[in-house]
Amino acid sequence: MLSYQHAYHAGNAADVHKHALLALVLDYMARKPKPLSYLETHSGRALYDLAGAEATKTGEAAQGIDRMADWFDSDHPYTRAVVAARGIGRARAYPGSPLIAHHLLRDTDHMTLAELHPQEARALRRAVPGATVKQADGPALALSLAPPDPRRGLCLVDPSFEVKTEFRAMPGLLAKLHRKWPVGVLMLWYPILASGAERDMARALDALGAADTLHSRVRFPPARPGHGMIGSGVFVINPPWGLDEQARALEARFAAL
Repeated sequence: MLSYQHAYHAGNAADVHKHALLALVLDYMARKPKPLSYLETHSGRALYDLAGAEATKTGEAAQGIDRMADWFDSDHPYTRAVVAARGIGRARAYPGSPLIAHHLLRDTDHMTLAELHPQEARALRRAVPGATVKQADGPALALSLAPPDPRRGLCLVDPSFEVKTEFRAMPGLLAKLHRKWPVGVLMLWYPILASGAERDMARALDALGAADTLHSRVRFPPARPGHGMIGSGVFVINPPWGLDEQARALEARFAAL
């Protein structure tokens, strides 16, 4: 969706949920010496300025990372990635998922990042040196690459869901990716909406039949009156050991808001 710009939403409550879990997965997988493949279908620009005009216009970061940063200690991989982003950007810099992966992965790992928007793709190349950046349809690219080399790795599927057909398409995409890449860790983020538009998709994800899955859902107040997103969902096929416990602890934090 070429009209979508994540700069307006960077650092919001859904980003905290998604990025904290992503950082935990990457940190766990990078502890073993074997190299990894990291694929991302909707990458964005990777580095955002929470003091910029887009972020301040919506104020979503104020209800997200600004409010929730102290949930994570200094050694948490999410905190480390945020600190690293601010070391290369401004004090109010925020890392998108490609930059979180860049900070937590190693030189032996390989990143392939898809982003359709030309301006965002150019910024992505600058923000994540060494990654393979494709200005391409992300789901089609992921299917064409699965299984990647090396086979050990992770694919993050993170559409904007501005196109409503994406809700219907995502369970099928994950099922196809899992058939082609049964050992891959597959993560899908989606919004929980006041309209309930995501409910059929969430049920279809639970019915996929993959042997090992995690489905983490959190709720939070709308970022502003009338805002339709009231929560965040992350569905994981082949979650690493210990992620379930970490996800439940994070869900308890959100429940206490």
